[in-house]
Amino acid sequence: MGFRVILPDELEWITRPHEPGEPARHVAELSEQAGFAHTRANLWRYEPGAKGRRHRHPIQEETFVVLSGTLSMYLGDPPEREDVPTGAVIHVEPGTPLQAANHGDTELLVYAYGTPPESEHAEILDSAL
Repeated sequence: MGFRVILPDELEWITRPHEPGEPARHVAELSEQAGFAHTRANLWRYEPGAKGRRHRHPIQEETFVVLSGTLSMYLGDPPEREDVPTGAVIHVEPGTPLQAANHGDTELLVYAYGTPPESEHAEILDSAL
């Protein structure tokens, strides 16, 4: 039986690029550390007011599990806002434009995973915010 446990103090948080004065997003990349072969996954921490980049994956579907806070997702074209509370899950089909944001007053923690893992980066789109 094979398995891996990743403890919170083993996570390496990487601050994603953001504009000066803009709240940051931080990612802990889990795929390699967990030994995923057919999916990819990350933990995301969004400071209050932080937003991700609007993007679209051509073949990868993505699922987001909100661990704390409220995730605001802007989905489709034109973008429609969907607020996803703690404990909820949102699944996004391939080809769907999406952008994540934390409009709350507390940090947002989200587990995000996708399949199949794409070797190319997502297509970056103009911001919905």
